[in-house]
Amino acid sequence: MTPPRVLTIAGSDSGGGAGLQADLRTFFACGVHGMTAVTAVTVQNSVGVSDYHVIPPEVVAAQIRAVATDIGVQAAKTGMLATAETIAAIADALDQVHIGPLVVDPVAASMHGDQLLRDEALDALKSLLFPRAEIVTPNLDEVRLLTGIDVTDRVRQYAAAEALHAMGPKWVLVKGGHLWTDPSCVDLLFDGAEFTELDGPRFDVKDTHGSGDTLASVITSALAKGRTVPEAARLGKAFIVESVRAAYPLGAGVGPVSPLWRLPDAETFLHME
Repeated sequence: MTPPRVLTIAGSDSGGGAGLQADLRTFFACGVHGMTAVTAVTVQNSVGVSDYHVIPPEVVAAQIRAVATDIGVQAAKTGMLATAETIAAIADALDQVHIGPLVVDPVAASMHGDQLLRDEALDALKSLLFPRAEIVTPNLDEVRLLTGIDVTDRVRQYAAAEALHAMGPKWVLVKGGHLWTDPSCVDLLFDGAEFTELDGPRFDVKDTHGSGDTLASVITSALAKGRTVPEAARLGKAFIVESVRAAYPLGAGVGPVSPLWRLPDAETFLHME
């Protein structure tokens, strides 16, 4: 039986910790068929990104149309989108095909809070993709770039959710992982009328590479399987908690969160004769 088909529109991480590699790994763990529209190829390892090559916008759009018109897409997510021209091409392609709910993970800041998108690309993200999104899933550094709100407490997290929802998405999930003053890790879900706090433990770990990609990929997978946004967000929260718990060191820098906790029999299988 063919599983639900999901599409990630994102950049490639040569180190395998984040980007479309993390998306595909998570899609598999969630039991869906993953497809890709590659937006950029990074030169990256556990220490950081040293270079990247942007895929021509028309090629990104062609990838979306190719899989959507033949294979079908029950849900899609975005990750690293690189340029305003790429974002415009994606928006145009999305208007030409049916892809189901769109999850926008606005990859606009590095793990250290550095801006990854130029201002014109941020504007394109807000004006072209946010109104098409079922849900957007920014971290707090991305919230600051998108809204100007520096979230330093729970009150500002609520204000940020309202500001982001005013930009057009149906739902907003403001992730609280970077709110270091909070003893727990609270993600805030908002639909324009009702707030829902998704609470989880805060782990004392440094290996959190790909956490945002993994969370958004679970939400995308759940939406493709017909779950509601609140259900998908709760599943995503539960999944990322276990993925952070299972994170492993890699190289000299920051290791990835691990959806491999979903595969308890993998080691047994590899030792089968």
